[in-house]
Amino acid sequence: MDAFGDLLRGVRAQGSLFGSSTLTPPWSLHFVDGAPLTLCTVLRGGGWIMPERRPPERLGVGETVIVRGPAPFLFVDEVGTEAEPVACGAFCSTPEQGGTRHRLGWHDAGTGTGTGTGTGGEDATTLVVGAYPVHGEISRRLLDALPVVLRVGSGGGPDPVWEHLAAEVAADTPGQQVVLDRLLDWMLVCALREYFDRPGGTPPGWYSAGRDPVVGGALRLLHAEPAAPWTVASLACRTGVSRATLAKRFTELVGEPPLTYLTHWRMTLAADLLTEHETMTVAEIARTVGYSDAFAFSAAFKRTRGTSPSAYRRTTTAPPPQPAGTGTPL
Repeated sequence: MDAFGDLLRGVRAQGSLFGSSTLTPPWSLHFVDGAPLTLCTVLRGGGWIMPERRPPERLGVGETVIVRGPAPFLFVDEVGTEAEPVACGAFCSTPEQGGTRHRLGWHDAGTGTGTGTGTGGEDATTLVVGAYPVHGEISRRLLDALPVVLRVGSGGGPDPVWEHLAAEVAADTPGQQVVLDRLLDWMLVCALREYFDRPGGTPPGWYSAGRDPVVGGALRLLHAEPAAPWTVASLACRTGVSRATLAKRFTELVGEPPLTYLTHWRMTLAADLLTEHETMTVAEIARTVGYSDAFAFSAAFKRTRGTSPSAYRRTTTAPPPQPAGTGTPL
């Protein structure tokens, strides 16, 4: 597993919100769910993405935009449209609310358009949206590397995945949601790759270093075997270079020494285990991420996270506070 693939483990369209709608101007959609990642693709027509405190971005046919939450944003036919914003996704179930998937139902009372691709007029816009519920510290490292708005052009030529997505949205066939989930995943990965690989871009070190024949191999080893008793010498031996060469090259490309990177990655894995596996003891988690001594693990966790493993677990797994006046009656 490479670093990029590892960070995408918790980013899946399966169980995510999904919607498609044909809209006739004037229209205004207000995305209010606060999803960590929202992918919007225009199958027909066009519109403007308007994030909070950022300039609007035009989106045309075949173009995709990824908006990083949790702040809400608008998608409108024109900047300054007089259409009343329609809330999108406010009443859709999410995995945290029972795991039920819903097709987003948008209805524009002013034009009579609603869910589905429909026919619409010549100026109608068909939009497909996938809202990604991103969980855990592993995927958080990916989110932290992204801008608020990531826009990917159509490329100027036919895109088989995009064409298949348009055809699948237009048909109501068995297994449609599964196919759409996978197509949206594909589009998300392709959009992220295009963003990180853009000319003049500044991708995170773990992404660009993955293509280096030496450092890329070292990263794959650390991600495949994070609990192994790695040393710079053993890692260098497995990658076929000297200790000095690996240490220098790794630090230059990734931005930190190999064992420092390993410690941070182990603590990221441990943070998710503490949150998602409440029955695992701190000692069991320590062994899972490569520490035979729970005290050494706790010291490393507190040094990198600023809190002990037990305190982190209590904080992240505590139920959210109830609004005033909604406590359990006596």
